[in-house]
Amino acid sequence: MDTITLAHGSGGRLSRELIEEIIYPIFNNNNGHELYDSALLPLKKSTIAMTTDSFVISPIFFPGGNIGKLAACGTINDLAAAGAIPKYMSVGLIIEEGFLIKDLQEILISLYETAVEADVYVVTGDTKIVERGSADRIYINTSGIGIVPEGASVSPKNINVDDLVIVNGTIGDHGMAILSCREGLSFGVNLKSDCTPLNGLVKELLDVGGISCMRDPTRGGLASILLELAHQSGTKMEICEKAIPLHPSVRAGCDMLGLDPLYLANEGKLAIIANPSKKEEIMRVLQSHPLGKNAQVIGRVASRDLKGTVLLETDLGVKRPLMLLEGEDLPRIC
Repeated sequence: MDTITLAHGSGGRLSRELIEEIIYPIFNNNNGHELYDSALLPLKKSTIAMTTDSFVISPIFFPGGNIGKLAACGTINDLAAAGAIPKYMSVGLIIEEGFLIKDLQEILISLYETAVEADVYVVTGDTKIVERGSADRIYINTSGIGIVPEGASVSPKNINVDDLVIVNGTIGDHGMAILSCREGLSFGVNLKSDCTPLNGLVKELLDVGGISCMRDPTRGGLASILLELAHQSGTKMEICEKAIPLHPSVRAGCDMLGLDPLYLANEGKLAIIANPSKKEEIMRVLQSHPLGKNAQVIGRVASRDLKGTVLLETDLGVKRPLMLLEGEDLPRIC
């Protein structure tokens, strides 16, 4: 393939190939650090985490948030899922000529309020204005820095056979909310994006202990992140379709449109790999927290044969392997 396609942004197979075969070899100066959503950078007396992301979502206002809230949550959650305490954030704006000042104010207030909720400071930024037609209204780039507490480690290297696979709530809410808003569709009960900062919940989980690894399954959904973790840890995972929590509207929308909720984006969910000896404590923390009340154990790390494999036990009792997305399921969802 000689050109970039939308599928390169899907979080699936082409995304992995673009990063691992084209981008990473050029910038391979990270001294062996793994390719996670946040880089862990050891200093003399501590470790910091750093992440960066760009947000080009369409539409920029959606049920449950807007591009500003999404930008703050995306950066905060990438840091939190790396085991870091988010501290500081930069905000870069690319604004198209003709954009309404009141919309910009609403977006920035939402971003600021989300950062305040997470006890994160916006400390620097940049603004560029481009000609009308050169961008889709507004794009936002954010970078974040967090502090990794001493002893905290949620690397895929920690994943062990018999570890549990847990999600903190219903999956696919963000992707389906964006799709329904974009296309003017309704699937019964009004559905909102799950866009929210997760650092408070993550802190409580890390305080309990027993967390081997965490990731926030955004682009490419839960299936893509579990396949990535299975690949990085050299394990085979098995999950149960009946155990995966779904909002009724997400289920209805997927049935109507022929979509698989496992590949829909999330912006307020965690895929948690945990030691089974800590199951009761971890589930107690999750289900007593507003962001974990629908948490479920959905599977386990089965073995180290068939490395990089995730098997889904369907409602019919048949096990089938999950695959990375081959194309763009839903474009511009973050």
